[in-house]
Amino acid sequence: MRIIIVGCGKIGASILANLAAEGHDVIGVDSNRSVIDELSNLYDVMCVCGNGADSDILTEVDASKADLFVAVTGSDEMNMLSCFLARKMGATYTIARIRTPEYNDKSISFLRRNLELSDSINPEYAVAHEIFNILKFPSAVNIETFSARNFEMIELILKDDSPLNGLRLMDIRKKYSAKFLVCAVQRGEEAFIPGGSFVLRGGDKIGVTANRAELHKLLKELGILQKKARNVIILGGSTTSFYLAKMLIAAGNSVKIIEKHREKCIHFAAELPDAVIINGDGAQQELLLEEGIDSADAFVSLTDMDEENIIISCFAKAQKVPTVITKINRSELAAMAQRLGLECVVSPQKTVGNIVTGYARALQNSIGSSVETLYKLMDGNVEVLEFSVGQDFEYINISLKEMKIKKNVLVAGIIRGRVPIIPSGDDVIMPGDKVIVLASDTRLQNLSDMIA
Repeated sequence: MRIIIVGCGKIGASILANLAAEGHDVIGVDSNRSVIDELSNLYDVMCVCGNGADSDILTEVDASKADLFVAVTGSDEMNMLSCFLARKMGATYTIARIRTPEYNDKSISFLRRNLELSDSINPEYAVAHEIFNILKFPSAVNIETFSARNFEMIELILKDDSPLNGLRLMDIRKKYSAKFLVCAVQRGEEAFIPGGSFVLRGGDKIGVTANRAELHKLLKELGILQKKARNVIILGGSTTSFYLAKMLIAAGNSVKIIEKHREKCIHFAAELPDAVIINGDGAQQELLLEEGIDSADAFVSLTDMDEENIIISCFAKAQKVPTVITKINRSELAAMAQRLGLECVVSPQKTVGNIVTGYARALQNSIGSSVETLYKLMDGNVEVLEFSVGQDFEYINISLKEMKIKKNVLVAGIIRGRVPIIPSGDDVIMPGDKVIVLASDTRLQNLSDMIA
């Protein structure tokens, strides 16, 4: 597909890299010459320096021929205008980044309808929602939710004293009453779609699928069920912090936000009357101790500085905070942070990159794709796709054990109506089902691609 990305900052560059790796014809547009030069050197894509809301620039990049036009500059209004112009010129689908809290759901629905936007993305809200989900299962380092809403995939890191250490996968489900599936494992730098004879070891990162109640039951049986975080400290008064605080307060949590800029504190105090707002520098240990970091259930570092987030999160870990979540933009720093023991890292670039990559695959429905959502697990080494099954799927009502499924591909879940199923070889796929498929070393465009 021909895809144009307007705004090639951290978010846009990540989207561009993902889509270029998918084999799409990608064009980047940014007003910063140095950004354009860097992207041109890094990727085999066309890059143009200019204003994405300038009709001359849009003509130069042939916006009229774009299958997908994505505007992710730092200005919501610029993004909406760019998409509007591109749509009027003939772009097939348009997505605008709209992150300002003042644009509520009703406003965005109005704007999408009147500006002919195909969709909108809000990286800050998406990351806040990801963190909120993790805080519901603090034992996990990552959690993804599928369309049934109560069917989830979590990533856990096995400790050496875990009861799963040394067990074969085929023996685990016999030992525990919870209905779940260990569907992916990362050991060191390698990721696996494991078979039944695979033996788990301490230090492994595992992906587990189950419905919410069964996950709760499993974590309890493993002795690692932590209480939900009720007392949360957020460092940094960012837009993500605002969205996260609103979610936590609505769920009945106690929220404290530490921000060093007084103007932001005044704004947050007015908008979040149920939160405690502290005007101070979170890099000062005395302040953190004074504000009770050692008694917090969770600490979330959301400043704009990766290095600051890492260092202060390490301090929170040293204070025995049960759950520490760190926002890191740069992928190389994220890997370092995990080696320092910061197991729970969130990245706006990764989150939005997954959303747009999944959207791009879904747009290819006309050539057989039926992707609904796409996630990447195990440091990006395993893809998780949710497919919607149509009447034309050629393996309808055939048991999974009769299908010749490719190596390193696994059907990890079937959602029928609102009922999630952990599949066995005897289960079948029916029209209307949502099917969760994991794949490593292969890219699935549609559900039939899983068949050898």
